[in-house]
Amino acid sequence: MRIDAHQHFWKYNPIRDAWITDEMALLKNDFLPDRLLPELAVNDIAGCIAVQADQSEAETLFLLDLASQYKTIQGVVGWVDLCADTVAERLEYFSQYPKLCGFRHILQAERDDRFMLQPAFLRGIECLGSERFGFTYDVLVYARQLPAVIELVSRFPGQPFVIDHIAKPGIKERRHLPWAHHLRTLAENKNVYCKVSGLVTEADWRNWTAQDFTPYLDLVFEVFGVDRLMFGSDWPVCLLAAGYRQVVELIADYTRDLPTAEQEKIFGLNAGHLYGQRARHAITAGK
Repeated sequence: MRIDAHQHFWKYNPIRDAWITDEMALLKNDFLPDRLLPELAVNDIAGCIAVQADQSEAETLFLLDLASQYKTIQGVVGWVDLCADTVAERLEYFSQYPKLCGFRHILQAERDDRFMLQPAFLRGIECLGSERFGFTYDVLVYARQLPAVIELVSRFPGQPFVIDHIAKPGIKERRHLPWAHHLRTLAENKNVYCKVSGLVTEADWRNWTAQDFTPYLDLVFEVFGVDRLMFGSDWPVCLLAAGYRQVVELIADYTRDLPTAEQEKIFGLNAGHLYGQRARHAITAGK
């Protein structure tokens, strides 16, 4: 099964979704499953992972409701306040939903690049991957935040982490360092996966070429290998720079010479294995 490991749904709200600037005006619309399903079908993608775009439990419940209506939504990465004293109670509540795979915080929006290392946040991360819950954690950061991410993941060798959008290197400016150095160090942690997603929106939206991404993809494939990489479209955000098919073809073309079995890992098997661990954990725990 081919899986898109990273996309979003929302009903546009100008106050809640203030991050969508006038430059991103085409995103000031509703983006719901009925709009995505034709794109998945045309590109032979059978399922997707819906990822939070708003920091609220209401967002998590919204995505879980969609997942209950559409079999295509194979999993949900939601949001919970990891710094709350009640985080364990909230995780216990959310653990009733078998399609809830993990959580994410929009760390890239935090003024303090080391926000993720504060004691309360660390306690929340510790709860996620415990035997009690078994949730993954998606890491959304800019490249400058990678030193803090390295420190974070080193504290939790048993916690599955997923780096979103290859940690957003400066593709438009053709910056490769220190991103490459930090990502290489981060990848030494075998509990860290990486989503090959969000590339086109880090490039020149109107003038990118496939060659712009080659040095970044070369490094990501070298350090993570095919067993820890997952394709993600980042739809609908990707529409700022490319159509859905273009995003799929970008990675399909790059991996064209790989054995079919390795292509299948990147386009679904790895995502199914990682995010499916939560469902398997729930069964084992009797939930």
